Amino acid sequence: MNTFTLKGKERNVLFGMMAIGLISMILTYMTDSLPGKARFWSNFLHESLFFTGIATMALFYLGTGLAGYGGYMSVFKRVLEAMMLQLKLGIAFFLILIIGIYMKWHHLYLWADETFVSQDKVLMGKSGFLNPNMYTLFTILALGVWFFMASRIRKLSLQEDAQGKFSDYRFARKMMGLGAVSLALIGYLSAVGIWQWLMSLDPHWYSTLFAWYTGASWFVAMLCLLVLLLLYLKSQGYMPYFTKEHMHDIGKFIFGISIFWSYLWFSQYMLIWYGNVGEETIYFKARVDHYPVLFYGNLIINFVIPFLVLLPNTTKRFKGTMVFISILLLLGHWIDLFLMVKPGVLHTVQELSGAHETIGEHGAHEVTQAISGFTLPGFLELGTFIGFLGFFVYMTFRDLSKASLAPMNDPYIEESIHHHVI
Repeated sequence: MNTFTLKGKERNVLFGMMAIGLISMILTYMTDSLPGKARFWSNFLHESLFFTGIATMALFYLGTGLAGYGGYMSVFKRVLEAMMLQLKLGIAFFLILIIGIYMKWHHLYLWADETFVSQDKVLMGKSGFLNPNMYTLFTILALGVWFFMASRIRKLSLQEDAQGKFSDYRFARKMMGLGAVSLALIGYLSAVGIWQWLMSLDPHWYSTLFAWYTGASWFVAMLCLLVLLLLYLKSQGYMPYFTKEHMHDIGKFIFGISIFWSYLWFSQYMLIWYGNVGEETIYFKARVDHYPVLFYGNLIINFVIPFLVLLPNTTKRFKGTMVFISILLLLGHWIDLFLMVKPGVLHTVQELSGAHETIGEHGAHEVTQAISGFTLPGFLELGTFIGFLGFFVYMTFRDLSKASLAPMNDPYIEESIHHHVI
């Protein structure tokens, strides 16, 4: 089968996942006693960042293949194309967050409170960059440019199917150029976006490695979801040209980027002493003291286990192993992002509650006690994740069904079909 069709059973499962997410979000909002509905909005930010990052890294991964003559990915590039088009969901999610900043619906960012900023010298010094207008500008710029590049690559890919001929490199050369430009645009704009979307949740802290660290986490999560989608499609009779050779290569990427992520995890921590950067201690102290299970468990799940499992050459060729490690790391890097988001949001609520009581009925002490969904992911956090995952996969499948799964006019398709690693 060369064209994917979203069946009724698949649709029902994905709609069921979305229903679980919607119910979880409603229950979170109704039971959230924190000022500014901090649990609800931090969950929304968490999922928005996670799935926007996956879509961004799908574009980045495809860009590396296009710019680097990576013919091996031609047989599965349509799945990457469908994933990267979900940047449109990221735009919608962040527009909701931006409106929430201006309408004072949430208190995710300390720098968004003008009263508090006016009393804080550090935030005053950063106010030229950390303010609602700059947040809006860079968000629209980054996500808009990335979605434009993804749409252009997708359009050329479909034109190649309709108008191209085998060994015709006209469209491939254009996509190669767009892929190279996409790498640069993601490299530069993602750093600024991550600083504003995520690092500014702890605005008194900074790290020169944080954007790399977050990007590596997104990349591994994207590769894991890609493996799960490809293996599911193959189990349903699609993707006949996707073999264990291709899975082996994706597995090597998962292994390599997991090592890179671990290097950044350690380096960010080690540079406090190596570079005598005392400002960085506040970020890690809060997480080591109050989130020890997640802090150290993060390293075990996202480094130790994949290192031991994927180190042998053969394990990357077994479907069962790749399904297990992909599910584990998808959840592991979701937890990693949880650990990046939640402590900063809780600290913001505590600071604002202590500074003025107008944002809610709780003082700082009461806020400290009401931390359900912050110390560890709860059922509502997991339910929200399931809902966003179902929505993302549903939209990916919808875009996947609009074109042939095998781009037969791709000049590298024969190389990809006969790809052999060992």
